Amino acid sequence: MHVDPYIVLGSAVIGFLVGMTGAGGGALMTPMLILLFGVTPSAAISSDLVAAVVMRPIGAGVHLKKGTVNRSLVGWMVLGSVPSAFLGSYLLHLMGNAKAAQENIELALGAALLLGSAAMVLRYYLDRRTGESRTARVHEIVTRPLPTVLIGVFGGIIVGMTSVGSGSLMIVLLLFLYPMIGANQLVGTDLTQAVPLTAAAALGALAFGHVEFGVTLSLIIGSVPSGLKYVGVGTEALGWILCTVLLATATAWLITTKPWLKPNPDDEPLPD
Repeated sequence: MHVDPYIVLGSAVIGFLVGMTGAGGGALMTPMLILLFGVTPSAAISSDLVAAVVMRPIGAGVHLKKGTVNRSLVGWMVLGSVPSAFLGSYLLHLMGNAKAAQENIELALGAALLLGSAAMVLRYYLDRRTGESRTARVHEIVTRPLPTVLIGVFGGIIVGMTSVGSGSLMIVLLLFLYPMIGANQLVGTDLTQAVPLTAAAALGALAFGHVEFGVTLSLIIGSVPSGLKYVGVGTEALGWILCTVLLATATAWLITTKPWLKPNPDDEPLPD
């Protein structure tokens, strides 16, 4: 199992952005792995899901402690999302590892990213147009079970197949269904339901054999800034920690690889 320092670097930057903005990590991590590091789409999706299982409970625990989680919404969403997330991982497995299959997976990932982005833009436009302010707290929300379960089912399949949606698409769908829910309550509820959702998708990924554990470990190491932000580390301190993580990663890479000891091909003697 090899830790890739470049993936650690990239995931650390993304972890910093996720910690600062609350954006969905899957919408950034998975495309990074595919576009920058050449990881196959199925492996990138599965490895990111397994890494997310380690990080997401931290933020969920903070929100549960603060009381910004609507447990009823979480329960209904999980009822739909857990089995459908495992199904999504199975569908990813059925698509196979051939080049054509990987291209289809990329198309599905791109569609999920575009759908999540469009939903966020639409929600922002509607909020500005109607002038609604989201101030309702968790105990003021009247749960609508059936559509909440359907959000879970839809989001679970998307997450299982693409790793995208738990922090972008599903949170926007919750906003459409519960337009008055406060921002902290929305984030806390979505983050908490994402824990069992991601665990189910990751279990499916492990069962069907897509995970590259070196990639997963690299993502976990680099995602430390995101976890620290969740537990209350300030912005300035988070920036210094990010710099320290990157410096330590570079040092570890230099020590383990010793690139200065590798022979230069230009110095090798020519054959007789």
